[in-house]
Amino acid sequence: MPLIALTGGIASGKSTIARRLAEHGSIIVDADAIVRDVQAPGSPVLERIAEVFGPEVIAEDGSLDRPALGARVFGDPEQLAQLNAIVHPAVRDESQRRFTDALAADPHAVVVYDVPLLVEARVDDPWDLIVVAHAPAEERLRRLVELRGMDEAAARERVGAQVSDEKRLAIADVVIETGGALAETVAQADALWERLRTG
Repeated sequence: MPLIALTGGIASGKSTIARRLAEHGSIIVDADAIVRDVQAPGSPVLERIAEVFGPEVIAEDGSLDRPALGARVFGDPEQLAQLNAIVHPAVRDESQRRFTDALAADPHAVVVYDVPLLVEARVDDPWDLIVVAHAPAEERLRRLVELRGMDEAAARERVGAQVSDEKRLAIADVVIETGGALAETVAQADALWERLRTG
């Protein structure tokens, strides 16, 4: 079972690549979905977040108030490190369980871990291949503003807060350039699939 890490900055086209690989039959394990799952109401992770960051980060319905928590940790490395120390181990354990389940279901499956924070948290895991979705920062800013409706200043802040493109590209076994037409991104994802199936 090849275990592929797929990463990229915000608005880099990573989700487009994941969807295309899923269409070919790969199993996608979504790190963002796992984060939401491990922070569900009643979970030990959410209880610990409330202990550390206070009840004001919990919404009235008992779920995590993501904007409130984001406002606390964004731009504060110490608070962000505290949050990561709570969340990352739970995400690692759950992702590993899902990898194991995928292998049990189909020993020949191609499993793709769609993970934004690979450089920050999981770069040393035993991946068979690391794939980086890459688009120039200005193109990613344009997408955030025009396609997601984000304020330009907020978009620049989000892109600037992430690990640099250079650090992402330095760990890549495969780079899929996503700054051009959608068809070009899809064609590169198709070529990657062929490599995975025949390699």
